[in-house]
Order: sequence, then structure tokens, then C-alpha cells
Amino acid sequence: MPCSIRLLTPEGLQPAPYHAESLADAAAHEPREGVYTISNTYNRFGVLKLDAHLDRLEQSAQLAGIPLHLQRAKLRAALRQMIEEGHFKDARFRITVPKAQPDQLILSLEPFTPPPPEVYANGVRCITVSSAERITPAAKTTGWMHDRKAIEQTLPQGIYEALLLGKTDDILEGTGSNFYALLHGKLHTAGKDVLAGIAQQIVFEIAAHVLPVQREAVNVMDIPRLDEAFLTSSSRGIIPVVVIDGITLGSGKPGSKTHALRVRYNAWVEQHVEEL
Repeated sequence: MPCSIRLLTPEGLQPAPYHAESLADAAAHEPREGVYTISNTYNRFGVLKLDAHLDRLEQSAQLAGIPLHLQRAKLRAALRQMIEEGHFKDARFRITVPKAQPDQLILSLEPFTPPPPEVYANGVRCITVSSAERITPAAKTTGWMHDRKAIEQTLPQGIYEALLLGKTDDILEGTGSNFYALLHGKLHTAGKDVLAGIAQQIVFEIAAHVLPVQREAVNVMDIPRLDEAFLTSSSRGIIPVVVIDGITLGSGKPGSKTHALRVRYNAWVEQHVEEL
């Protein structure tokens, strides 16, 4: 099923001037100056923390100097209409606000396919990169959406995601995720110079029941001492990381704390899905 793309204007939904087979393909048609958010539906019309996504979209627009006035009820109705008309079961959707025309939102939907079970069962391999710099890391900008694609296209085979390093080689975040590491019995994640994730909000809520949280990044020099690590994003939840820069973490399998957090995370999601 191809991607469904429409413009949400003051006059309602309008056809987009281009077609694409996926959200990734559609991104090539979107302007470099703008902001966006991306999520997915559950059981067709269920959503998770959509208002938090829209809050961050407005915050990103403010940081990017974009005058944005969201009509949330109208936006929800438009997404629901697109799901119905496209006969989607579960959909992955992106809401983009172009800086040049902030009153014409770009709504892009594709069928949602979660990561394969082996990703959660076996964990993934990552590498660190120091050449990528986000100009405004607290904003989810379309400029970064284009820049990160260039990074992802150069990843070696078998590498799931790149981890961005700060100026002092702290591990900040993934190209499309927040990063966490277990070190000396504490869960570490960068507390600044990163995009605050929506899935991260859930982790902060549930993690206190499992282990202490320290909002400080681990350093690349800490990798050999890490017990566990994982990534989070809205569409993927908690993804265990078992290798970074060729260094095996712990036993080389997803750890017990990561598993405990995944169980709590998934239970939280089931309890908090709401109607679009």
C-alpha cells in the first residue's frame, strides 16, 4: 500500500502535489525548513500521547521561529479521515509544519509495521558518530530529518542505528531515538543537548520502579563498563542494544533490567492508548 499524503489547510484536506511509496520516500519532498512529529496508531484509531507530540511540535516551531497555531480537534479528525479513506489497519503518520506555509500541514501516512520480534529478543548493534551536529537539538526539525538520512545511508551492514557524540564524546542520542545505558546500578540518559522524546516520558515514569535514573550521559570511554543499553522511540518502544562500536555489552544479550523496563513500558502503553 503506498503512502497517503494530504495537506491540511484552513479549507480542509487537500491533495498533495506529489506521491510517495513510504514516509521515507515522502521526506525527500518536504522542505528543509520546518518541524515535524511522527507516531503510529493502535487498533486502527488508537493513539498514544498525541497531545504530548503536539506540545513538542509547538515547542519545536517556537524554537525554529515558525508561527504555529494548531487546531488539534481538526487535526485529529483529518488523521482519522485519512485512515478511513486509506483503509489502514494501523498507520504510521508524520505531521510536518513547513516554515514557509505553517498553515498548510503535511500529513503523511503509511501502514505501520513494528520491528521484527528478533530485534527485541536479540538486541541490536550500534556505532557512535562524532561528525553529526544538530543545530537546535531540542527541536524536531525537517533539516535534521534530511541530515540523519544521509548518516543512515552510510551505516555499515548490520548496524541498526548511529549514536551521536557530543563535543566531549558523551553519548547523547540516536539518530532517531533516545539512548540509555546502565552503569554502576543507575540508568543514565543525556539530560541536555538532545531532543526530549515522547517515549522517554514513559521511561521516566516507569523506571523509578526498576532502578535509579540519572539524567547524565555516559561517555564513549564508558562503553566497556556498561552493563546494558537500549534505545526508545514512539513507534518502536524499547529496543535493547547489545553491541556498541564492536564492544559487547554485558553477556551480549538483552539484560534483565531492560527486560523489566520493556514489560512495564508495554503495560503502560496498553493502559493509556486513547481514541484519535
